[in-house]
Amino acid sequence: MNPPTFGSLAGFRTVVTGSSSGIGRAIATEFARAGAHVLLHCRSSEAAACALADELARHFGGRTAVLTADLGIAEQRDTFCRRAWNEWDGVDVWVNNAGVDLLTGPAARLDYAEKLRLLLEVDVTATVLLSRWVGEQMQAAGQGVILNIGWDQADRGMEGASGELFATAKNAVMGFTRSLAVSLAPQVRVNCIAPGWIRTAWGEQAGDVWQERVRRETPLGRWGEPQDIAALARFLCSPDAAYLTGQVINANGGAIR
Repeated sequence: MNPPTFGSLAGFRTVVTGSSSGIGRAIATEFARAGAHVLLHCRSSEAAACALADELARHFGGRTAVLTADLGIAEQRDTFCRRAWNEWDGVDVWVNNAGVDLLTGPAARLDYAEKLRLLLEVDVTATVLLSRWVGEQMQAAGQGVILNIGWDQADRGMEGASGELFATAKNAVMGFTRSLAVSLAPQVRVNCIAPGWIRTAWGEQAGDVWQERVRRETPLGRWGEPQDIAALARFLCSPDAAYLTGQVINANGGAIR
């Protein structure tokens, strides 16, 4: 009999919010590769999410589904929770990856106060309320894993409006993760990945000054890729990480400033 694969998620029912592109897409793909059934979520990119769902089912054989919801709207958020939980009669792994794009999307043109409002609604309030609702269901079921997404510079600071805004939101998520882990133990594990410089849409178009800054501030001398975060997510959500909860793990190539 062959031993189980390290980081296996075979048969796990998983949900990844904000999974039509970027880090969320990479996590959903890695989960499917690990044998999981994957429910993808998007706010408006339904065609991209459905195309990915078809691709994952075809390549890896697990079940897939797609749900759309604006997680900044209470009614849609609540409906999404229940539909996601009921899709496969429960959820084993829930990843809160959805967040506001202040750098490349339409929100980049908003003023500071409006950006803050959106970040608090989506990155903070949605993460907190989704986690609490799902965590209660998992606790009653006797098992489950919740994974949140923070930011490695949130607790040490970064200059500029975007740095201030993201630090406000992601410090809240990181602190919440630590406390929720205590609330839901021992049945449910709760952890957080704090990515550093990851080459998502903004990183791909960033100018030379930013490219040099990334290389200078990262001991490994390169951008992280979404797959780097996905590989860590797979491990943290698998039974091989069974003794890890309440952790905020930097995935940033060794950056310390």
